[in-house]
Formats: sequence, C-alpha cells, structure tokens
Amino acid sequence: MNLRRFLPSLPLTLAIMAFWLLMVSEINAAQVTLALILGLVIPLYATRIDREFARIGSLRPLPRFFMVLLWDILLSNVRVARQVLGPEARIHSGFIWYPLEIDNIHGITALACCITLTPGTVTAALSDDRRFLLVHVFDISDEAGLVADIKSKYERPLMEVFP
Repeated sequence: MNLRRFLPSLPLTLAIMAFWLLMVSEINAAQVTLALILGLVIPLYATRIDREFARIGSLRPLPRFFMVLLWDILLSNVRVARQVLGPEARIHSGFIWYPLEIDNIHGITALACCITLTPGTVTAALSDDRRFLLVHVFDISDEAGLVADIKSKYERPLMEVFP
C-alpha cells in the first residue's frame, strides 16, 4: 500500500487542519474530526488538479523566514505611519514590475502574500508568463533596493521551500 496515494502532502494536510481550527469559534471533537477529514480529502483532489501542488522542498528556512517577515511587517508599519503622518511631498508611490526567479506557482503565491502582508507594498498582478509580479509600492524612491530586499529576504528562502 502506497501511503503517498492517500496522503500526498503531510505539510498541506497539517496546514489545512490548523487553518480550519483557527477559523472555527470553538474547538471540540466534531471540529477536530472535520479538520482531519478536510486535511485528508482536499490534498487528494488538489493533486489531481495541479501536479505541481505537492512539491515541497526543505522546510528548514521557514522559522527564520517567518521571523524576518514579522520584523519587516513591524518596521514597515512604523515607516508607513511616519510617511502618512508626515508631509505629503515625502510620499512617492507607484508600480514596479518585480522580476521573478521562482517558478513554482505556490511559491509565487506565497511570495505575493508576503509582499502584500508587508505594509507599503501590494501585489497587483502576475504576468501571463509567470516571470513578473506587478507590485504597488508606497515609497518607490529606491526600486533596486526594494527588489534586492524582496529577493534576499523572501524569494530565495521560498525557492528552497517550493523547488
């Protein structure tokens, strides 16, 4: 019996279960059972829809990645608040096309979420060829520095997780 056939992605199963339990108002035996059923059934259908779905590489970069992301969210909140409360002339917003190195659609999605979670940046679109993200930036004064930061802090660690 091939366990992979019935459990194609243990991390996905655990994530679905955790998110379900976070979304319900109370945790009881019925909710845990439903979380388990969803965690077992959804990956089975997802792998049939998208073969790229179950590819997960190393989870080793995730603890540091999440700490960096949380720190950046905190700093960005302060930076955006200072800009919004300061003189309007200091605000230089605009769009940039962020060049992607990652080609796994799930990694691209995770990267887009991280960019959007960080105040001052919002992912607006993915190019049809999956090579660029359109990102709205609140402070576009250093585009090259922003691209370098996103690449080193978010994209490269996600490339290890989503090969």
